[in-house]
Amino acid sequence: MSHYQLFINGQYQAASSGKTDKSINPATGEVFATVELASAEDAVAAVDSADQAFKSWKDTLPSYREMILLKAAEVMTARSAELKDILIDEGGSTMLKAGYEVTHTPAFLRSMAGECRRVTGETYASDYPGVKSYSIRRPLGVVLAISPFNFPLLLGIRKIGWAIAAGNTVVLKPSEATPVIALKIAEIFTEAGLPPGVLNVTPAHGADLKDTLIKNAKVKKVTFTGSTKVGRSIAVSCAKYGKPITLEMGGKNPLVVLNDADIDYAVNAAAFSNFMNQGQVCMTGSRVIVEAGIYDEFVAKFTSKVQGIKFGNPREPGVIVGPLIRSTQPAFIQDQVEKSVSDGAKITVGGSFNGNVYRPTVVADVTEDMALFSTECFGPVASVIKANDAEHALALANNSCYGLTSAVLTNDLQKTLYFVENLESGMVHINGPTIRDETTIPFGGVKDSGMGREGGQFAMNEFTELKWVTIQTGQQKFPF
Repeated sequence: MSHYQLFINGQYQAASSGKTDKSINPATGEVFATVELASAEDAVAAVDSADQAFKSWKDTLPSYREMILLKAAEVMTARSAELKDILIDEGGSTMLKAGYEVTHTPAFLRSMAGECRRVTGETYASDYPGVKSYSIRRPLGVVLAISPFNFPLLLGIRKIGWAIAAGNTVVLKPSEATPVIALKIAEIFTEAGLPPGVLNVTPAHGADLKDTLIKNAKVKKVTFTGSTKVGRSIAVSCAKYGKPITLEMGGKNPLVVLNDADIDYAVNAAAFSNFMNQGQVCMTGSRVIVEAGIYDEFVAKFTSKVQGIKFGNPREPGVIVGPLIRSTQPAFIQDQVEKSVSDGAKITVGGSFNGNVYRPTVVADVTEDMALFSTECFGPVASVIKANDAEHALALANNSCYGLTSAVLTNDLQKTLYFVENLESGMVHINGPTIRDETTIPFGGVKDSGMGREGGQFAMNEFTELKWVTIQTGQQKFPF
């Protein structure tokens, strides 16, 4: 069993609190590692380290930052087997999901390297004689990054990479469920040549360091991915202390299947959207809204598909649904399922759990007044909802406090444009799954799913401040 310390100013160091936490393998219940927990004093030391490093890092050449990010991608690829094992044993990832994460994340690093050269401003025509008017972008300073447990490698890099590409420094507070992978990210960047202090990692329990870090005057920006409840709390603290924030929070995302869709294809899209990583994905398409003309056929075929999804030990080849990371989650999901069934819904497959593994589940005939319609369960449960027609399907899709992503399965161009323009979500995917991500796109949601965007130039804008500059040539004439 490994033991890990904090990572501050380029090296591991003991936590001043003397406290440790156990990182638990969700598949076995065994202790995977022990991790020291940062105190408020440690958090201040991490911020001071990042602030000191910012003084030189902000003016490094784009080619230098680019080189480090590209090298980090190389190091990560070379250490992919080690990282894959940690994702499985610490986070409960299946072989499929862990493999995806370790191969996809280096692509993000390479894309981030390309953004180092695209911190751009504009020139403006001025009504003042002789004035040259333009804008520039400058890094913000110390960024507090709070990352989640479900994709700790990929989303940890999303929090860090664009920030440092723009010239900022980072204090990373990882999920208490997956701190080891975050500390490995620090090792990877150090091996890639990142100077001490540019990245610091302070494992701690959820709220323990929130106010200490956010109120620190040296912290200039907060970026968070996680639940809506926690995100709202962090947003309140940021508002109190005047800190800009990027929020990527929960989702109860709609996957709409219209009458003209290819049903077999729609079934496959719905299965991927619901059961990737045990449904522990903010983009999960857990509200499958099907037009009435094909509803019965879809439910039958979807049920048959889900019956064939292998679940259990995440290290077994072919397992798609492994353990949920929190031992309390299966009972929470079961309560939602049972409440919906008591209100008239019908389980067509699944509906039970063993330990942390919740069986892939389909609940049909879900209506708007049921728990499964509105509450994010963050597990492998698909709710199937009947829509009278396309307009009703849109109304059902928009009847949510969330608005992260959505998908529509249709071959009708008119209906495609209707849904694209009227769906209340930050991302819309036509004839694809709700789960889709790329390196350069504006990733993010609306309503209770968040604010701000991550990805490519959009992330670079989030991690820089715009400054207006004028240069007077000749002399301006003043009225007095």
